[in-house]
Amino acid sequence: MSETALIFNQVNGSFVDGWGIRTTIFLKGCPLRCKWCCNPEGQGFAPQLRYLEAHCSGCGNCLSACPAGAITLAEGKVVIDRSRCDNCGRCEQVCWQEALRITGQPQSAQEVFQSLLREKPFFDRSGGGLTIGGGEATCFPAFCLELIELCHGAGIPVAIDSCGYMAGRDSFRVLEAADLVLFDLKGMDPARHRANTGVDNAPILDTFRRLTELQKPVIVRLPVIPGHNDSPEELAAVTQLLSRSPNVARVDVLPYHTFGRVKYDELGMPYPMGDAAAPLSDGDVAGLVDQLTSAGLRVQIGG
Repeated sequence: MSETALIFNQVNGSFVDGWGIRTTIFLKGCPLRCKWCCNPEGQGFAPQLRYLEAHCSGCGNCLSACPAGAITLAEGKVVIDRSRCDNCGRCEQVCWQEALRITGQPQSAQEVFQSLLREKPFFDRSGGGLTIGGGEATCFPAFCLELIELCHGAGIPVAIDSCGYMAGRDSFRVLEAADLVLFDLKGMDPARHRANTGVDNAPILDTFRRLTELQKPVIVRLPVIPGHNDSPEELAAVTQLLSRSPNVARVDVLPYHTFGRVKYDELGMPYPMGDAAAPLSDGDVAGLVDQLTSAGLRVQIGG
């Protein structure tokens, strides 16, 4: 029996998330709650109902379809009582405009692997492959290990996108089995890291150390959030850590953006950042890139 996981998105033909042309799958569930998270639909470990208001015609089909009575109409638009909604998906089945959508569908490792075989010629020509992200991929070790084994048997390289917080006993085995790790480094100051993400960064830094000892190729993803993890002291500590890690193949600087904000509204979730932060200036981004490059690191903006 093939292992399954909830997948909330799949992107084919991606030029980010690792080397070459890639397919990226996003697994649903994460132990962190980063204030700036742009994929809030990947946080929870269960399916969730999204409401895309712009698609809604106000037909009302969903009202009678909801067994919990969680849906009403106000001024021609759907209103969802999230305290009553159990994400059963009955409303999605009758919404012909696709304004109501369940995020997170179970798929088996075999199903994902079979879909990848169509993309293999592009992987082979470009040096690409599969990237398993999330959420946090290492929360699903059995699924990931089966899929990695299937891919390796077919000559498909696999990258894992991870926050480095190992939630289970077998989680690190996923990183060991991967050909490349995309490591999301969210801060060096322990107190700020707890405030920003909800967890201590000591286990994360320990994971990074273990990857360095294994000489596992790593692309570090560095989200830079004004007022949260961009102090000169934090950025100096990051630069020092990475410059001493010979397995770091590249650093991707990820300036703060609000592209994911609309998803919070669609899921009925508050946006944690509010208006508390603005994007970095071009000068600040260029200064950080220069700082990292001067330390001998290969750097790009975005990734």
